[in-house]
Amino acid sequence: MKTHIIRPITATLSVIFLLALASCSSTDNATNAQSANQSTTAQNTNSSQSNNPLFSDKNVAVAKNFKTTTVLRGLERPWGMAWLPDGAMLITERPGRVRIVRNGTLDPKPVAGVPEIFAVNQGGLMDVSLHPNFEKNRLVYFTYSHGTNQANRTRVAKATFDGSTLKDWDVIFQVSQAKPGGQHFGSRIVWLPDNTMLVAIGDGGNPPTQLNGDLIRKQAQNLNSHFGKVVRLNDDGSIPKDNPFAASDNADKAIWSYGHRNIQGMTVDPINNRLWSTEHGSRGGDELNLMQAGENYGWPEVSYSDEYSGGPVTSVKSRPGVPEPKVVWTPSIAPSGLAFYSGDRFGAWKGDLFAGGLVSNDVRRIDLDGNGNVVKEESIPIGRRVRDVRQGPDGGLYVLTDEQDGQLISIESTQS
Repeated sequence: MKTHIIRPITATLSVIFLLALASCSSTDNATNAQSANQSTTAQNTNSSQSNNPLFSDKNVAVAKNFKTTTVLRGLERPWGMAWLPDGAMLITERPGRVRIVRNGTLDPKPVAGVPEIFAVNQGGLMDVSLHPNFEKNRLVYFTYSHGTNQANRTRVAKATFDGSTLKDWDVIFQVSQAKPGGQHFGSRIVWLPDNTMLVAIGDGGNPPTQLNGDLIRKQAQNLNSHFGKVVRLNDDGSIPKDNPFAASDNADKAIWSYGHRNIQGMTVDPINNRLWSTEHGSRGGDELNLMQAGENYGWPEVSYSDEYSGGPVTSVKSRPGVPEPKVVWTPSIAPSGLAFYSGDRFGAWKGDLFAGGLVSNDVRRIDLDGNGNVVKEESIPIGRRVRDVRQGPDGGLYVLTDEQDGQLISIESTQS
């Protein structure tokens, strides 16, 4: 039984949120290594009556009763997507462009108004999200990497979109410390019911990447650093007064949760007001977690991951006070993009999670019970690296593929 840190938070945040933790390598690649003690076949495991994780290996059942359709091609390394009220879509491309799709057609001209982006390795223009009151204020939010190979940071910016151009680009948050290299930026955006935002920040990189003479990944446990954290911000970038560590003199007040490696999937379950996220582990040990304010998710002191060089990251797989993941993926699927399906269009999928896999080249449908426990998972093959998964306003399910000629693909259930 886990102990939880109790902090003053608003009534809208007092509900339990779920987060998924997934794994990735320095180049978003992962090996096919697997641990013998984690070889329980996922589709035959029912964890709804237990706090133990579902250990998912390579023998995952393939889904039936679905079809995929390519909606459009011609995107270069797409990363995030958001729908406008008129049905058009904004899609970010990691090299530093915002594209718009109208009536299923990709405008060949990128949206103007994006500043210079540090687009190296895993860095670049990443997530995009509309303000909950977009129809009134026209605000769009972005995460991106900024700086040089020697000193760079994840930033959050907002801009006004007039239908063709982004104006008044304004940096409202940036990571407190600069880091070297092009690894582990995060960085999904999720809006909470009170119109505050959660932003995932990566741990800065794999060994031998260092900061201040020590492995940078250890900053995930440092409450005075933004590395390896989820931060909670107001829509102008200011810090909410009811954040978990707002009253602490020994922690950064923006921090909402900590002990993360590299979250690239995060979504809210609007039915039960739970937050889920997927996070990259190292070699194996990707995780899906239930997220709560103020919690420590363990990295790198508690992990199911192995080092890329061999051997476990830590001998500690679980510890009191550290929430157990809901799913542990070994071998890594390198999850990126996560959606909770709440629509009525595909009734058989309502209440399920859909996690994209960069290395597994699929989308994992994760069947949940009413208490948010994982019952089983199955694989929906895509055949390409899946970067993002979202539910559209039409009740459809859409994925972006991480390729030079990236695609927007729809997934439909053929089962009522």
